[in-house]
Amino acid sequence: MSPGLAVQLVTRALMVALMVSAPLLATALLVGVLVSLVQALTQIQEQTLTFIPKLVAVALVLLLTMPWMIRSLVQYIQAAFDLLPGMVG
Repeated sequence: MSPGLAVQLVTRALMVALMVSAPLLATALLVGVLVSLVQALTQIQEQTLTFIPKLVAVALVLLLTMPWMIRSLVQYIQAAFDLLPGMVG
């Protein structure tokens, strides 16, 4: 295996991981900011209040994006396995 191929595989793996995790992280960030804004406006400083909305929002986004996530990960794994015979020789 050439160093260029190894770098390409690792770069692609990081990009796939970033793309798959981005919707969940962005949702958690957005809901966290909105709940914090509501807490600041109403002066309710309960720490556990942010947990439930984030959990529900992330679970909903996970259910909606799960087919795309699985498809992306399977495509990456198939491409990596297709390159496997060329790496051995």
